Amino acid sequence: MSGPVDYEALTHSLILPRDENHHGTFNAGVLLSFALEAAYATAYRAVGLSANLLLKRELDLRGFEPVSIGTVVEIRGREIQRARAQVVVGRHDTPLYRDHRNPWLDGAMQFVQVDENGRPEPLAGELIEQAPPLELPWLALRKRALKLLSIRS
Repeated sequence: MSGPVDYEALTHSLILPRDENHHGTFNAGVLLSFALEAAYATAYRAVGLSANLLLKRELDLRGFEPVSIGTVVEIRGREIQRARAQVVVGRHDTPLYRDHRNPWLDGAMQFVQVDENGRPEPLAGELIEQAPPLELPWLALRKRALKLLSIRS
């Protein structure tokens, strides 16, 4: 599989009492675990069966509102950028309240494809130089990620 995929990865999670912090809302450590799991699954699907990925870095993570225990959250992911041996995945996470459309979290994670020795290895397939057009929220996440990638290279 080459180039960004035409679909989003979708995951749902129930926030349980064990995920609670001392404020009665979602614990940040558990939040990061959910985000990493969803982002890795998204990157794996984007790269294909040859995927042997490691998290290189969390590029950006923005929380917008607390999420209460008992809430079901929807975690959407999509490949937003690809380079020779790496893929950047965007996340857009929303609590499933009635008529709630604003995210509670979004961000981007960068993964690198590695060989059996843990060294970077080119992704299988052709590298597409021109990234395909994206719609919101993916376009905004790609712009933020590209800015951060240029700063933190």
